[in-house]
Amino acid sequence: MSVVPQAVVGTTIAFSFILFGNAITQSFMGVPALLVDFPAPSSPDHAARAHLLGRQWPVFWAVGNVFFRPISTLGIFGYAYTSWAAANQQQGLVGGNPLGDWRLYAVSALCHLVTVIHSALNMQPINEKLDALSEPKGSSRVDHKEAEKYARRWIKYNTVRIITPVVAGSLALWQTIQKH
Repeated sequence: MSVVPQAVVGTTIAFSFILFGNAITQSFMGVPALLVDFPAPSSPDHAARAHLLGRQWPVFWAVGNVFFRPISTLGIFGYAYTSWAAANQQQGLVGGNPLGDWRLYAVSALCHLVTVIHSALNMQPINEKLDALSEPKGSSRVDHKEAEKYARRWIKYNTVRIITPVVAGSLALWQTIQKH
């Protein structure tokens, strides 16, 4: 029994838009809510708020690691498989409904690969700093005065995780709709 490429691409498109929605929610709702009325580093309330941010951060981090990292990875494989299947259909090696241009699915796979690599190289160090804020103030791993800056940098860098899944999903959806 073979895997139906249309089912794979449909599921993978859904994954792309789930990732897009999550990134929107975190960047424009979740993390900004943690920063409402964040005191200046010179404020006596700053240390307590920075510590609280560090205690709250594992919820965001866990969602990304446990749920969205596997979805991003499946996105790579789903679009790569669909790209392979589309290339084979164009060469007449596989029957069925034409999937269209394999290169668009390859670009979608590349978008998910960029998301995974960006998350590992750029987001993970920020996650570690935000998580370290939960440690006592004397911790050498992180500068508590930079707490708000870390969270705002996280929001800024998360823009990649907004753009790449929506590009991937839109390209694949457009290609799929074009062929049906």
